[in-house]
Amino acid sequence: MRSKGFEGLSRYDDFRRSSGITNATLSDRLKALEEQALITRQLYQTRPDRYEYVLTEKGRDIGLVLLSMMQIGSKWNIPDLVGPSLLMVDGNSGHKVKVALVDTETGQQVSPQDVMVELGPGADELTRWRSAGRIRNPEPSES
Repeated sequence: MRSKGFEGLSRYDDFRRSSGITNATLSDRLKALEEQALITRQLYQTRPDRYEYVLTEKGRDIGLVLLSMMQIGSKWNIPDLVGPSLLMVDGNSGHKVKVALVDTETGQQVSPQDVMVELGPGADELTRWRSAGRIRNPEPSES
């Protein structure tokens, strides 16, 4: 359902028609997305009440994952098509775009091969153990 919202669908009937799932399943999924603050429900009609489901900022951010998956699928022709069924383009210029990693200090693009992870403030002991030897250590080790 997240991907459908990212594709611009916002109404219950459109979600149902696009996904082919049952009403009960769709209702459960929309409720779960709303509970996770990925979508908000907005009334667009009364008598009967009808709602549209709009992506929140959090939901739009998750869209980056979907765009990355789409980019990989297009690059490697995962569905074995003649070519990509959808292209990512700038909505203003129409030029092709891609998802990229960017250094937040310099604005320069970074190659995925050059990306490492560091432990963040929320890293618990299990995360620290799992990451031992595989993370960048910004502080010199104490001997």
